[in-house]
Amino acid sequence: MTTKSKVALTALTSVLLGTSAWAQHFPITASQRATAAQVAQAGVPLSELATNAPDNYTVARGDTLWGISGIFLTRAWRWPELWGMNLDDIKNPHLIYPGQKLYLEKKNGRATLRTTPPADGEAPIETVRLSPRVRYENAGNNALPTLKSHLIEPFLAEPVIVDENGLKAAARIVAAQEGRVLLTRGDRAYARGQGDAMLRDDPEKKQKAYRVFRNATPLKDPQTGEVLGYEAQYVGKALLVGSESSQESTDKDGKPHTDIIPATIDIVAAKEEMRVGDRLLAEPERQFQTYVPHAPQGQIDARIVSVYGSAVANAAQNQVVVINRGTRDGMESGHVLAILKYGARLVDKTDPARTELKLPDERNGLLMVFRTFERLSYALVLEITDGVKVGDRLVNPR
Repeated sequence: MTTKSKVALTALTSVLLGTSAWAQHFPITASQRATAAQVAQAGVPLSELATNAPDNYTVARGDTLWGISGIFLTRAWRWPELWGMNLDDIKNPHLIYPGQKLYLEKKNGRATLRTTPPADGEAPIETVRLSPRVRYENAGNNALPTLKSHLIEPFLAEPVIVDENGLKAAARIVAAQEGRVLLTRGDRAYARGQGDAMLRDDPEKKQKAYRVFRNATPLKDPQTGEVLGYEAQYVGKALLVGSESSQESTDKDGKPHTDIIPATIDIVAAKEEMRVGDRLLAEPERQFQTYVPHAPQGQIDARIVSVYGSAVANAAQNQVVVINRGTRDGMESGHVLAILKYGARLVDKTDPARTELKLPDERNGLLMVFRTFERLSYALVLEITDGVKVGDRLVNPR
């Protein structure tokens, strides 16, 4: 490609994506860039390649970055190494598209990844001529996701983990219109809060949204039995129509009296029917998340607290679990942990003394943290050999 063509192509890319959109929607952390820069100097050792890594691969619709990592590398979570193999070709790890061809080049015991054919036997690259017209197209929407987003999307909006104080302070539905017992989408209800949880109109006149939940289940540490938080069952969403307030009046005897007027809410979404006593928490602002798999820097020794879904005893691949580590323990979105299957205790029947043995804990798979709270986190099971259950141990992936 000629220099002029490269300049034109760069200009077109800027038109299609926009500089601000590039930075805002596809961020690259300093640690990811540092790792990639280090690897890009010489590539990765051939020992890090998957045994059946192909010489080239065409990205297909429906692929994920995690899946492509697994095609080339023995450890799919080492994502920065994959795109860092060639920073000249792959400028941003989140901008890989269907139809793009990736080439694996092996030289001097190292491997690099390119988006152009290797030098040996490389066919001439034709000059690309670009017409001077402007097209508006959100190319970023076609970039491959790190994971299949439908697996975790509900957990970004629905489950709520709160501490004991947050649970007690949460606002609550106190009444429904016309004596109704159950509420669903389109119904109006009344609610009250206290202290910081008072239901008040936004000063900027933006309509405030609340998540409605019930049945806060205590999540206990499998080792200590300590309650680390409460997982609340999401049942719907409500919008604040009018603030709670009070007004002075007189009773039938003419004595001054203060009337408490609860806030008015409208139910705008219902996963199931709601009722008086259900709790409300202000809906947090949705933030764009990038899930770039990486290992925690410090040593981790964690446990699985619960498998999401009360009727489920064991988690399988692509299921969500809660772990007993959160932001205060250094957990962050994208952390990958190895799942260990507990080694059984048994008696050595070949020994006349019948010595008791403890088999070693064996690696059973990988999971990735995608949503963190102070003392707990949600994680997605990415690879699994056998079922995962409460109490299973989690450690650094290497």
